[in-house]
Amino acid sequence: MATGLLALLDDISALVKVSAATLDDVPTQVAKTTGKVSGIVIDDTAVTPKYVVGLDPSRELSIIFQIAKKSLINKILLLSPAALILGFFAPWAIVPILMLGGAYLCYEGYEKVHSMFSSHVSETVQNVAAGLEVITPEELEKERVKGAVRTDLILSAEIVAITYATVADSPLVTQIAVLLAVAILITVAVYGFVGLIVKADDLGVHMAKENNSAQVRSVGRGIVTFMPHFLKILGFVGTAAMLWVGAEIIAHGIPFTSHALDNLEHALANIPALAWFTKAVACGIGGLILGFIIDRILVLGRKIFKK
Repeated sequence: MATGLLALLDDISALVKVSAATLDDVPTQVAKTTGKVSGIVIDDTAVTPKYVVGLDPSRELSIIFQIAKKSLINKILLLSPAALILGFFAPWAIVPILMLGGAYLCYEGYEKVHSMFSSHVSETVQNVAAGLEVITPEELEKERVKGAVRTDLILSAEIVAITYATVADSPLVTQIAVLLAVAILITVAVYGFVGLIVKADDLGVHMAKENNSAQVRSVGRGIVTFMPHFLKILGFVGTAAMLWVGAEIIAHGIPFTSHALDNLEHALANIPALAWFTKAVACGIGGLILGFIIDRILVLGRKIFKK
């Protein structure tokens, strides 16, 4: 009896040691994963602020909170379990799903670029009452949130997929812990920073008040003057990021293009900044071309469907 009890205690002790070692590995895996997904995190940060531009300033933080909450729910309750299930039962399905998401990003990025440079923009603005449905600010807010969540879902799927690939050979406990930690860490970091960006002008207004020193007022006025230009630039960066990330997701799913990108990086390995820039430009151009092709296919499909 005593011998059996001692054996059971030995087994429990060994299990506790294994579990402790597994959990000790989580911070290392989280740090490794966040480094790999840093590019996508930057893209997500650049894309999000454009969804609150033009809306009621008093609603900006509420809108960002709504997007962040849905982003975290998607990561924890949808994407992470899906990655674990697909990784176990159908690992081959992860790449095609990500490529479909990349195609959507390319299409959305192309639509943004097309709207910027289309020669019909002024005509569309003049005829907006006849061609567009008038919606309330509340409805516009809901549409913006839906659009932001759709884009975030694709970027989050890429983040979760990279995270899972990093810990695919680790114990299940480590996989779950790392997926949860990365989901929370990245969501808080991205949307916390986005909140700071969109409320920076309010900070500038507060600093520019008369009861502050001349230097503080000068800095405040500078922030207020600079932020509209910064948000506009960030909108361009976000559009470029859609094209870049979408094309890169697709390129890594095709052996030929994946090898081509790897060869490009190796050729410029001595100049990392140039290698990154060249790769980003190549993916951006490729994403724009792919977005145009998808748009033409959709236009043709609508015409056929109408007939």
